[in-house]
Amino acid sequence: MNQLHEKYAKEIAEILAKYPADRKRSAVMPLIYLAQRDGNYITKQEMSEIGEILEITTTEVASIVGFYTLYHDKPGGKYRIQVCTDMPCALRGAEEFLVNLCENVGVKVGETSEDGLFSIEAVMCLAACDKAPMFQVQSDDGIEYHENQTVEDTRALIDGWKKKEG
Repeated sequence: MNQLHEKYAKEIAEILAKYPADRKRSAVMPLIYLAQRDGNYITKQEMSEIGEILEITTTEVASIVGFYTLYHDKPGGKYRIQVCTDMPCALRGAEEFLVNLCENVGVKVGETSEDGLFSIEAVMCLAACDKAPMFQVQSDDGIEYHENQTVEDTRALIDGWKKKEG
């Protein structure tokens, strides 16, 4: 039995019970979510273990982790700020917003701040093209969406999160 199964045996059983035995691979997304719950990212080992549970390859699990913005395969900040930079958002200034935000926070795209609080990432399509620049932030509090942003507005949010963290 793998470590993930040992740690979350009850939850895994509950998730798998929702799917027919011959379709258990459909449980991949809930299992990924479960695996990254504690550390806010999923390790290669956990991807492998999910593959074993579902009888699919680690590559299949990793492809889902890589595709969706809510899954992460490496550690990040307590607040993951994900700026949409697809074409419609770029036309509304998202790329410039992202560059300026990173400069303001003192990180490069994909990096985490020295205090470990903030990661800033570029992502595709957060479904608010007409409200760009926009981003979602993932934290222990869930997911929040912020639309029609300026660097100043976002900096005020960041300062508020820093204050909250002490």
